[in-house]
Amino acid sequence: MLGSDLLLKLNMKHEVVGMDKDKIDIVSAEECAKAIKDIAPNIVINAAAYTNVDACETAKEECFAVNAEAVKNIAEACRDKNICIIHFSTDYVFDGTGTQPYKEEDKRNPINVYGESKLASERYLQSLADDYILIRSSWLYGVKGKNFVQTILEKAKTAPMISVVDDQVGSPTYTKDLAAAVDLLIDQNLKGIFHITNRGSCSWYQFAVKILQECGLDDVEVTPIKSDKLPRPAMRPAYSVLSIQKFVSATEKTMQPWQMALQDYLKSIKRLN
Repeated sequence: MLGSDLLLKLNMKHEVVGMDKDKIDIVSAEECAKAIKDIAPNIVINAAAYTNVDACETAKEECFAVNAEAVKNIAEACRDKNICIIHFSTDYVFDGTGTQPYKEEDKRNPINVYGESKLASERYLQSLADDYILIRSSWLYGVKGKNFVQTILEKAKTAPMISVVDDQVGSPTYTKDLAAAVDLLIDQNLKGIFHITNRGSCSWYQFAVKILQECGLDDVEVTPIKSDKLPRPAMRPAYSVLSIQKFVSATEKTMQPWQMALQDYLKSIKRLN
């Protein structure tokens, strides 16, 4: 989902080699080393992840292999070669007990296996990479790949009523906008940790209401429920809004509000259909 938008955006002014999982197994240190040697890139962008948060609770080994060990493999393959690594982490490295948007330096304290694996990836990157951009983002959706917007629209086709949690707050982020932000960081040769999401925040319930409203599906009722009424293997942070202030100050650009990003996305999928 993110990789396809990165390819589209970065291809405009860079030579980009995209490698999906059928071309490379990033869990294999040998395959990572060979790809880096063969391509000799200036920048390596890792947009791969095991993102099924609930499945991570039982598939811990696979989750850590893809989300953490693979980052170690990439970082080791890039060492001493003057290669910048761009890696994506998540709002789930925070425990969600905060009440203000999380800053880059705030204490990381994940409450599920997925968050733990992404924290491990951050530690590998920071300890092994000479040159990196670590981007934390949240609640991603895009044209390619399964996402929350698509799930709500699918449910709306058959269900007159949809229940959605209203006690988890974050920032929905369109992968096309995230890809444009990455392009900006590369252009300006910026390094370090950045939080990048679309502007503003909402609960999953508010997000679902807005999705249906934008699509004119006013006959579908959305009911707010609490997280404990939806038994799921993995706990979710209650509040995981990320502060994008550092990104805005560094680039002198801001991200568009999540409501406008949603409209852009819905126009994109309408054109495709």
